[in-house]
Amino acid sequence: HTHTPVTNCSSLQQRHTTCIFERIDGCNNERKRAVVLPDAEPEWKKPEDTVATEEEPPKRDDAAAEPLDNGKVVCTTEGPFSDTCDVFGDVRTNGTAHTVTLVPATQTESREWKIQPYTRRGMSGISEVTVTQLDSTSADSPAPACTVTHRVPGIVFALGGLTGNYFHDFSDALVPLFVASRRYGGEVQLLASNIQPWWLGKYEAVVRRLSKYDVVDLDHDDQIRCFPSVTVGLRMHKEFDIVPELVPGGAPLSMVDFTAFLRETYTLPRAAPISLMKDISPPEDQEKRKPRLMLLHRGHYRKFVNVPEIVKAAEKAGFEVSIADPRFDVKVEELARSVNSFDVLLGVHGAGLTNAVFMPTGAVVIQVVPYGNLEHMAKVDFGDPVADMGLRYLEYSITAEESTLLEMLGPDHPVIKDPESVHRSGWDKVAEYYLGKQDVRVDVERFAPTLALAIEHLRQK
Repeated sequence: HTHTPVTNCSSLQQRHTTCIFERIDGCNNERKRAVVLPDAEPEWKKPEDTVATEEEPPKRDDAAAEPLDNGKVVCTTEGPFSDTCDVFGDVRTNGTAHTVTLVPATQTESREWKIQPYTRRGMSGISEVTVTQLDSTSADSPAPACTVTHRVPGIVFALGGLTGNYFHDFSDALVPLFVASRRYGGEVQLLASNIQPWWLGKYEAVVRRLSKYDVVDLDHDDQIRCFPSVTVGLRMHKEFDIVPELVPGGAPLSMVDFTAFLRETYTLPRAAPISLMKDISPPEDQEKRKPRLMLLHRGHYRKFVNVPEIVKAAEKAGFEVSIADPRFDVKVEELARSVNSFDVLLGVHGAGLTNAVFMPTGAVVIQVVPYGNLEHMAKVDFGDPVADMGLRYLEYSITAEESTLLEMLGPDHPVIKDPESVHRSGWDKVAEYYLGKQDVRVDVERFAPTLALAIEHLRQK
């Protein structure tokens, strides 16, 4: 890529902005948690335009099943998370109207679908896109005339929602976008509704590898764009995970592929962790070679309150320990390189464990699960995805005695005595106490066997 200077944009609205990707990097971002965007951006390839829980195989609504020259719409609205439509044929988008229209070659049945192109249906602040199959191209129902013609497929998706939380940046956007677009090898046009320039800036290296073309700000795009096919919406198979058999295009992808893609994108040097096998190096070298453990130390709720004790226990187990508190505004490429240099990632349940995506294949992730019957959530959010990345997943669930809730509330409080009753009362109470008011004091003697398992795994690599 070559680098070109950028110009400043005058202002940035919270949700809708005309400062799209071609002019993004100089924007002054008004969001408190915004990332400072790079000083220069690689030159993008311009569009080839001519101006004039785990999902089961979902139910599919196939309309107009004539040959492809007449077009076809396949909408999937029965999955646990997402609604999507795949439109094939003469497909035309009108961004400002939020419409995607299939123009048939011959008369056919008129159909219409409403799709919210975010990965979680029902999310507030996300505009619907109307997918329409015209019945004909007669004077009574004229097709919108093309003003821009693309030779590549299009993908319409929405930002906003839960993005801005590091975990949801990956679970709700980056992983589903990878699944939807990777088969095209960059030859795909992305059209983003509810565009978030700070988000596109933060993850620009990933987005630019998935598409060679400038992202279109759908909400402010007054062109009629014509495509050979358009996918409306991104599909989330599971939280922060990929189900290979549900990947479109006939070439299964997995989380191993996703993490390999990230290592290539950020030029990460390590594809495997340290090996502690005794037969591959002299004894004197083995004494010097210690596996590196990154301890994620949260600055707020669900933090470790006895970090020095944990560090000492990990060092006693044979690790070289570093304490990390990744900031929201750190550049992803810097964070990725740092995480990739470690062999073990240790942290309490939270967004920081998302950094497992940058670990070398075969490394270890230890999730400390807070008190309160949160094991299922911990498994869904990180346990299954981490294992699917080709990492060794270890879980350590704390007892009530290791939770600061015990001294805060006392042993007879329902939060301590009967976590199931708290779960029955609803998510708000679960989040308030077990996720929002709890810190962790690890019993290092009880934790020692988990550290030993991590060391043993690295000895077998």
